[in-house]
Amino acid sequence: MNQTPLVYIAEDDPEIRALMVGLFRAEGWRAEAAPDARAFWRLVESERPDLALLDVMMPGEDGLALCRRLQANHGSPVIIASARGEAMDRIIGLEVGADAYIVKPFHPRELLAQAKAVLRARQGGAVRAVRPVFHFEGWRLDVGARDLTDPAGQAVILTAGEHDLLMVLLERPRQVLSRDHIMDALRGRAAESYDRSIDIQVSRLRRKLGDDPSAPQLIKTVRNGGYLFAAEVVTE
Repeated sequence: MNQTPLVYIAEDDPEIRALMVGLFRAEGWRAEAAPDARAFWRLVESERPDLALLDVMMPGEDGLALCRRLQANHGSPVIIASARGEAMDRIIGLEVGADAYIVKPFHPRELLAQAKAVLRARQGGAVRAVRPVFHFEGWRLDVGARDLTDPAGQAVILTAGEHDLLMVLLERPRQVLSRDHIMDALRGRAAESYDRSIDIQVSRLRRKLGDDPSAPQLIKTVRNGGYLFAAEVVTE
């Protein structure tokens, strides 16, 4: 198996596309690029990437829709690169499953730093001597395989960010975790470091776990405190 990280880039501007490919290859990555979502998806079907870098405004399917589809089918880490830099644009990017959002124009070193941070988060479990399997309320998370199954045995695909957040909660069950505590536990990730990003991730994770947001039973909101994972967690 090739251990060199593979990044796929969806960018309709040929100059920016060539710049990004050259940047990653100079750092020792494998890098391929596509001018639109259709060509990008052909790349994904040939080999799953370690990271996807998506422009928002592309002809046909835009980067947000592509991110949503990629996360629903593969769960690969995603960085969105866009000229839209308002807070709501960033929030929408996180809501559709992106791990990080970088605003154009950006410094090449900033992009590489974001990419490396996302990969460190994805590979963070590799330094553990044992990769546990967590059980809670009939659910099963195999950390080594990055597989989550529901009580019926059906696979549930998590984004890298959702997986990392779930691990933080499962490692600290029945403890009140402030947003700052959660962000510290997720250190090394490239997601935006503000309270709203944690709320978005929690909301997305609740949906994946079937946890009613109006009366959550698994991930409870503690007023003026943060979040608490309420279920009993068994580790093997």
